[in-house]
Amino acid sequence: MRYLPALAAALFAVILWQLIVTTTGLPKFILPGPALVAETWWQYRAVIAEHTLVTATEVLIGLAIGAGLGAVTAIQLASSRVARVLIQPMLVFTQALPVFALAPILTLWLGYGLWSKVAMAVLIIYFPVTSAFFDGLMRTPQGYLDLARTMQASPSRVLWHIRVPAALPSLASGLRLAAVYAPIGAVIGEWVGASRGLGYLMLLANGRAKTDLMFAAMLTLGVFSILLHIAVGYLTRNLGKDCR
Repeated sequence: MRYLPALAAALFAVILWQLIVTTTGLPKFILPGPALVAETWWQYRAVIAEHTLVTATEVLIGLAIGAGLGAVTAIQLASSRVARVLIQPMLVFTQALPVFALAPILTLWLGYGLWSKVAMAVLIIYFPVTSAFFDGLMRTPQGYLDLARTMQASPSRVLWHIRVPAALPSLASGLRLAAVYAPIGAVIGEWVGASRGLGYLMLLANGRAKTDLMFAAMLTLGVFSILLHIAVGYLTRNLGKDCR
C-alpha cells in the first residue's frame, strides 16, 4: 500500500503519454508510444541489461567514493576554521563550473574507460553530501554542547559522540540526494566519450533514429535511479536507527 501512489502516478503518466501519441499523430521516430517502447525494451533486453550493468557499476563506485570524500570533508570543515576559510570557497567555485565543460577534460585525463565516468559522478555528488553533512554538524542542538562543556568533554569527544550522531539525519538527506544525482554524472561522462553504458546506448540509438530504443534506455536509467534512491533511503533510515 505504501507504493500505491507511486504506481498510480506511473500509470497516469503512461496513459497521458499514450493519449499524446494518439491525439497528435506524431510519427514513431519522433515520439514512440509506450507499447512500442515496451516491445523494444523486451527485444533488446540483453543489450540494455549489459549497458545497465556498466552504468550501475560507475554509479555505485562514484557514490561510494563521493559520499566518503564528502563526509570526510564536512568533518574537516566543521573541525577547523582554517579549513573553512581555505576549502569552502573552493567548493562553491567548483559548483559554478559547468559539468559538461569538465567532462571532456576528465576523459582526456582518465581515458574513455570506467574512471572518467566515476570521476564525473563523484564531482556531481561530492558537494551535496559535503554541504548537507556540514550544515548538520554546524547545527548541533546547543543544549548538547552546553552539557558537553559542563562535563569538560574534549573537542574530539564532542565531535564524534555528539556532533556527528546529531548530524546523521542531514548526512542521510545528502546521500538520498546524491543517489539521484550520481546517475546523471555517469551518463554525462558516457555522452562525452564511451563505448558502453546507457548514455552511450542512448547516443547510439539517437544517431540511428531508433527513438524507441533511446526511450527504452532512458526509462531503464530512470527506474534504476528510483530504485537506487529507495535503497539508499532504506539504508540511511536503518543507519539512523542503529546510531540512536
